[in-house]
Amino acid sequence: MSDRTPETIPYFLREKIRALIVDGTFQPGQPLREQDLERRFGSSRGPIREALRLLEQTGLVTHMQRRGFRVTLYDDREIRDQYLLRAELEAYAIKQLADAGDLAPLLQTLKACRAQLEAAYKAHDARAYLTEIRRFYDAIAAYTGNRPLCNALARLNETAEPLRYNLLSRRLEESRTRQYMLRIIQALEAGRYEDAAALKREHVLMNLPSIIEAYAAARYHEQRSAAA
Repeated sequence: MSDRTPETIPYFLREKIRALIVDGTFQPGQPLREQDLERRFGSSRGPIREALRLLEQTGLVTHMQRRGFRVTLYDDREIRDQYLLRAELEAYAIKQLADAGDLAPLLQTLKACRAQLEAAYKAHDARAYLTEIRRFYDAIAAYTGNRPLCNALARLNETAEPLRYNLLSRRLEESRTRQYMLRIIQALEAGRYEDAAALKREHVLMNLPSIIEAYAAARYHEQRSAAA
């Protein structure tokens, strides 16, 4: 067991740094200085660097030649492209359910996610709320059995996680995800797959302007901090 422990340290650090990126402690474009992270986590430079490389693979961190690692910074076009692509892929996953056979197990999972989402909303817990959103749509993608689709969505959802949390932490009370989840479940129960897919697209497109606006505010805050 002790022989394997060092191999887990970069993954442990990856999750710690990831959480700080998602919740906005490390802001868009912020440098991730290895020396600062060493002090913060009480780790040596090797595991820190490996953790940052792992985060680079997921898209949350960017490495710049001679400038080191930074939290990935998106412009409005990149955010729009990511969201439009995710809308199409998640809508496609929903339509694939038409060939998935009995949906009873999936519907049970989706209803459980929505119940947990309601609880998170009432508790004003943005992190738990976002977790249930991902569980809901991950369950749909997984039920199709389409591995390339699941892999593509996992990458898109991971890079979108800080953007979504940034919005939810500011405007959770405005979220209409609960209503859309219910309507999607009802459409699936009725076998209206095209309608369910259209609802997913509609919801993503409805959220996009607010996502861009909230992210611009986070970028501006980081730019002011860097200039101070």
